Amino acid sequence: MKAILYERYGPPEVLELREIPKPTPRDHEVLIKVHATTVTAMDWRLRSLSVPKGFGFLMRLALGPSRPRRPILGAELSGEIESIGAAVSRFKVGDQVFAGVLGSYVEYKCVHEDGPLALKPTNLGYEEAAALSFGGLTALTVVRRGRIQNGESVLINGASGAVGTAAVQLAKHHGARVTGVCSTVNLELVKSIGAYQVIDYTREDFARSGEAYDVVVDNVGNAPFSRVKGSLKEGGRLLLVVGTLSDMLLAPLVSLGSGKRVIPVPVRPRAEDLRSLANLAESGSFKPVIDRRYPFEQIIEAHRYVDTGRKRGNVVVTM
Repeated sequence: MKAILYERYGPPEVLELREIPKPTPRDHEVLIKVHATTVTAMDWRLRSLSVPKGFGFLMRLALGPSRPRRPILGAELSGEIESIGAAVSRFKVGDQVFAGVLGSYVEYKCVHEDGPLALKPTNLGYEEAAALSFGGLTALTVVRRGRIQNGESVLINGASGAVGTAAVQLAKHHGARVTGVCSTVNLELVKSIGAYQVIDYTREDFARSGEAYDVVVDNVGNAPFSRVKGSLKEGGRLLLVVGTLSDMLLAPLVSLGSGKRVIPVPVRPRAEDLRSLANLAESGSFKPVIDRRYPFEQIIEAHRYVDTGRKRGNVVVTM
């Protein structure tokens, strides 16, 4: 089968299209014929080792000091189950599914039936379903850890990426009044998916506007507590999706005595959360935003585009 591998860290050109053996599902695994995957910020970071300050050494230690231990990128996929293991009971051959699994730059992928795998929403095609997991799971975690409530004011810094566009929609679904921060070119997009108002960061610094919010979500990594504490109401919460190592480690301490909280956002893909996303998609409350589509053979071009930092929503790769 075809797969995209990388054997060294670096620019998009380190990716190579190769033939590798097609996997066979074990007893509790399903074999998925992949129809679509995506290029996410995670793929960019793992490929290039472009990580927030303080994480470089830890990333190399985890991924491989000199070369990647896991040479296949990709964090989400959609497709059809081609075969199942002898003990599988949750899925059947022919099921259309999506999954939040690593190593998805392949034609076929084995996934444990109890893993981060769910039936594809009936109202989404494979391309949209492939883009549900990464941004959707992160946004779902934001909503839950931030305990976003009906009527609260929520500012989303970096509202036009995969996580940002999902967070705008899910926060609105929970009744929040959402303000999105993005560049000029993305203002209308962020409005169209549910933001009550938008701030063009090229013209205005939200942290100096005098406006205060119940929740601030930082998807960019440039809004630590020291910058945004004045933008949080009493009892307000800062959700760090991206931040330096010190921001994350010191989160429980930096806001002591302020009446405000800093909350890191670790994401752990779970099947029940994917099912929640599928239900939200089927109800029309959440729909992944797709910027561009590339064929599998042009995945280097897809990575080059993501490297520009200008993608809107998701970049999908089709088989």
